[in-house]
Amino acid sequence: MTTKKKKTTAKKATAKKTTPSSGLWLVKQEPEKYSWDDFVRDGRTDWTGVRNFQARNNLKQMKVGDRVLFYYSSTGKCVVGIAEVAKAAYADPTADDPQWVAVDIKPVKALKEAVPLAAIRYTAKLANLPLIRQSQLSVMPLTKEEFDTIVAMGSGKKK
Repeated sequence: MTTKKKKTTAKKATAKKTTPSSGLWLVKQEPEKYSWDDFVRDGRTDWTGVRNFQARNNLKQMKVGDRVLFYYSSTGKCVVGIAEVAKAAYADPTADDPQWVAVDIKPVKALKEAVPLAAIRYTAKLANLPLIRQSQLSVMPLTKEEFDTIVAMGSGKKK
């Protein structure tokens, strides 16, 4: 009986699947805890306290200059302004575990009109928005079309 020699093959390095970032994001905040007006008054804030793995991974993808929609969760449920990433991901100072990260963001401008969740839900171009599909996610990527559509809605224009 002959024995077959086991063929040795080099293992392929499996590439980590990541969705390339569009540089456009939405973050959720309870206005009772930190409102857009508080944000504007401060001029910049650290986005700390995120303890969801998917949201954390989204924070890690943020780059300085990326645009961010500021969304009121709980009370209001609407997009109220545009911010910008001012400092990319770093260790979250509010966490005991180094796996958690934070970013710094700064306000760019308030939307002329708040864009309510109800209007977002009934806009066909926003049907796949993570805000609708994963309502508990606090930091989410947006496509250029989603971002532009919401900004246009907030400026009073239809897109």
